[in-house]
Amino acid sequence: MVIFITIIENSEKRSEIDSFGTVEISNHLLYGIQTVRALQNLSFSGKALSLYPTYIKSLAMVKKAAALTNIETAAIDESLGSCILAACDEVISGRHLDQFPIDILHGGGGIGTNMNINEVIANLANEMTGSKRGSYSPIHPTDHVNVSQSTSDVCHTAMRIAIIKEYGQLELSLRKVQASLDKMADSCIEVTTISRTCLQDAMRVQLGDSFSGYAAVLSRRHQSLKKSVMDLKKVNLGGTVIGTGSGASKRYQELVIGNISKVTGFQLQKRENLFDAAQNIDDLANVSKQLTLLATCLIKIGKDLRLLSSGPEAGFSEIILPSLMAGSSFFPGKVNPVIPETLIQSCFQVLGCDRVVQATLEHGELDLNIFEGASGGNILDAMKMLEKSLNLFSEKCLDGIKVNKEKCEEYANSFIPSVVELKEKHGYSFVSKLMKDKGMKGVKEFLNSGGLEID
Repeated sequence: MVIFITIIENSEKRSEIDSFGTVEISNHLLYGIQTVRALQNLSFSGKALSLYPTYIKSLAMVKKAAALTNIETAAIDESLGSCILAACDEVISGRHLDQFPIDILHGGGGIGTNMNINEVIANLANEMTGSKRGSYSPIHPTDHVNVSQSTSDVCHTAMRIAIIKEYGQLELSLRKVQASLDKMADSCIEVTTISRTCLQDAMRVQLGDSFSGYAAVLSRRHQSLKKSVMDLKKVNLGGTVIGTGSGASKRYQELVIGNISKVTGFQLQKRENLFDAAQNIDDLANVSKQLTLLATCLIKIGKDLRLLSSGPEAGFSEIILPSLMAGSSFFPGKVNPVIPETLIQSCFQVLGCDRVVQATLEHGELDLNIFEGASGGNILDAMKMLEKSLNLFSEKCLDGIKVNKEKCEEYANSFIPSVVELKEKHGYSFVSKLMKDKGMKGVKEFLNSGGLEID
């Protein structure tokens, strides 16, 4: 175990000592030597934990639930515990986010994350007792803030809470897009246009029916994603490192899930097998896969809107997207489908995040998957990107789409839809022979002469 010793040198800096040496830390910083070690040795991505406020708040909620349970089981003195609880509340309120500089993708199974939150809470709590930052007396980051816990069950539980919370925001965005697509489907149900298969002309279709297909797939993907997220309510808090619960009393293990449920407002449950929870993160991988399926379907919708709005003179031009900005520095007056393209690119990023998540699942070894933090961080990234791009998509694209009814009518009455109608009247063989005998020009003349009315 690393022993912390602190020497206050002056009003601006303090020295903290562990078994690896001495580190000078500015006195305005709430974090301590273990956070500094993580910054020095484990940082590479530029993605600081401070950029993930929901995760930080969720970590503080876990620490609060643990403190409540430790007070109840007499694992820590109530007077110290009350200061820890107050410090947790400060972090949960959103304060001190700048005190979480560690790289969210660091190695070591999340040790930097857990020690960062431990040190910040300990220093806040010590201030409440009148002690200076870094004194670690009477409240120690590991001996008090982290008692009955391990990095493994703390970060496991907090990450799942954070994903559930972030999903709530993403769901609002999904509902907005769903409502926009439903409205478009209803408003365009009387507009007849042409369908296309293999990018070739096909039969007539109501434009509203095409949009109803977009609404339906989004609804299905939404429900599947929601189920995968709700499955994250089963957590391993109390299992400590590998699921044995070593270091936590039986009473703590019995009470802590109820306390974290009260703190978060979620009905969390203990995982059926805590060894499984430590080893396998397929529940996170399932959420990521559902995000990927959603993103893939959104890519299809975005691509379709680009095609349907292409032109204005040499493309499909069946719909007109809102004009938001100049589309070219070379072509005056050119306007591009920038919002569908933004949505598509955000979905590409989601696909990339999923590859990382699946890799973290694949490369878990033996009794603990130490890459869980990278998995959760990428899921949070994917959710946030989708949330933002979907808001743009509904507000700046879907809600402003106009229909080019004249072009739709022209396409609806073009050759192939008319041939399909002719086939329904006279049969496939008759029309095939007519095409062979007279060619396209002859069939058009046949149609123009009232072919649909001939028995």
